[in-house]
Amino acid sequence: MLPVAAQYVVTFLKPEMLHVYRQITALRAWRPVVFCQRRECIAQFPFDELVVLPKPWTHQLRRLWQKTILRRPITIYPSEAKRTLAALRRAEARVLHVWFGHIGVHLLPLLEIATLPVVVSFHGADAGVEWDRAAMERVFALASRLLVRSDSLGKRLIAHGAPREKVRLQRTGVPLDQIVFRQRSAPADGSWHFLQACRLIPKKGLTTSLRAFAQFCERWPGARFTIAGDGPQREALERMAAELGIAPRVRFAGFVPQDELRALEGAAHVFLHPSEVGADGDQEGVPNAMLEAMASGLPVCATQHGGIPEAVEQGVSGLLVPERDADALADQMFGLAGSAEWYAEMSAAASKRVADEFELGAQTRRLEAIYAEIG
Repeated sequence: MLPVAAQYVVTFLKPEMLHVYRQITALRAWRPVVFCQRRECIAQFPFDELVVLPKPWTHQLRRLWQKTILRRPITIYPSEAKRTLAALRRAEARVLHVWFGHIGVHLLPLLEIATLPVVVSFHGADAGVEWDRAAMERVFALASRLLVRSDSLGKRLIAHGAPREKVRLQRTGVPLDQIVFRQRSAPADGSWHFLQACRLIPKKGLTTSLRAFAQFCERWPGARFTIAGDGPQREALERMAAELGIAPRVRFAGFVPQDELRALEGAAHVFLHPSEVGADGDQEGVPNAMLEAMASGLPVCATQHGGIPEAVEQGVSGLLVPERDADALADQMFGLAGSAEWYAEMSAAASKRVADEFELGAQTRRLEAIYAEIG
């Protein structure tokens, strides 16, 4: 019988957490059992071995007391910790994998009494945004391993006090068997189609994308730009597109399912992702949508931000510019559109880069090796 790796995800699963589902369901040497407080999107994320431990009816009072009055992070009650530990024992879990650093803080009472090794995964925003330093240092002390999606994220954790010997690189795995590579060639009629797929939030750099695209349209009037995703910035971005005079050329597709996203990737020529550090310090790890676009053969125009340079080799598999620099981004877009040979070479190189460094099977074996190392 395979050893059990318990997977703690507060909500299993939100629509934007496909990468978590892929990693959990790709496990082969370990049997995953999911522990959560709430289940959502059951049809999208089917999973049988799951234990739901709902929040207590007093959770709103807890929020008021802990966050508003005591001004400290919200953590589960000691009674919840004991109940969760008992459930882990019934499942015969050998390892507990907590998804996201801030959830490690939320589970501190459990980590304090845990009788099995704990792995905590950090993905980007959970590595320094609005966290309690003392609480996070306690997570660092109690966890056996701290997983990061990029080297840059690991350096940030270490700078925040994480023990270097506990930090392990665990990249997001991309299922290449589900993504069709298509060698791209420059459109003969100049009808360049740009794509960006992400949540519509400040750190994704969408305002920079729109400004750069507006410049590109001045020289290439047949260009189009599709933005797939939804979020709090949507209305402001739509207004901005209108103000820039490019609204007819920009399509806001909203949140799209995977099959529609694959079709959009297949119809596009370039993927934009000019991420930037948010006002709250929020940064990217390595964006999943960008990796999947690259795997499909889309060259990327992005920024020197977070873990992006670990995936995008400047001038080889994509192009990188400084954050918030729409002029530089437009220049790179012009350069790519001006060289059909370079563009075609970059298409092939983008797919190869993902296959070499981010393939799901290889990353899953790496994760299983980390489990075995401690469990």
